[in-house]
Amino acid sequence: MASISFDPIGRECIQTMFSDVAKRPAGLSDTQQVTRRTGTFLSQRIWIPKLLYVALPYFYLVSGVGALTATLYIGSWIWVLPHYLLFSAVCLHMGLLIVRRRLRSDIDIE
Repeated sequence: MASISFDPIGRECIQTMFSDVAKRPAGLSDTQQVTRRTGTFLSQRIWIPKLLYVALPYFYLVSGVGALTATLYIGSWIWVLPHYLLFSAVCLHMGLLIVRRRLRSDIDIE
């Protein structure tokens, strides 16, 4: 369904389209249900074995140092270098952050 209106000053024709595709607006309940399902899935706690939990910051640190040393041996694929540097920076940051947080919580407990 189209509506045509004329501008009296500029004498231009303006055509406006009206759509009746959406018979009714989407209810908030539909959106809320999707959000509720997604939110509970993403906020679930993940239980991992204690050995893996203890080794996680050291894995981050070793991965960061490994990626940092791998940048020394990249010769022909120079486009990979920023990715390795970013990965190493993120891994080292996360590893040090977790180790520092654990040491701080151990000191607070004592």
